[in-house]
Amino acid sequence: MIPHPMDMRLAVQNTVSKADHEALAQHYEEAAKEMQLKVDERKKLLSQYHLKSYRQSKILKDHCQWLINAYEKSVEENLSMANLHRQM
Repeated sequence: MIPHPMDMRLAVQNTVSKADHEALAQHYEEAAKEMQLKVDERKKLLSQYHLKSYRQSKILKDHCQWLINAYEKSVEENLSMANLHRQM
């Protein structure tokens, strides 16, 4: 996954038209989809950790949950940015 395949500073700086804002909105939606895939992947992994009784199980579960929370926040923020650009 490439977090930002474009130079976001330049993309935002050069955004002028409705089409430019739509392109940015689509970029943020794509980033949200990628993050959602990571959420789904980590949730599956977390369910596997719950089935096992590793000595480090709590650490693995906590770390996995932390990643899920971070990815979910990223999904929300990217969708919010997409919505804002669509309103411009």
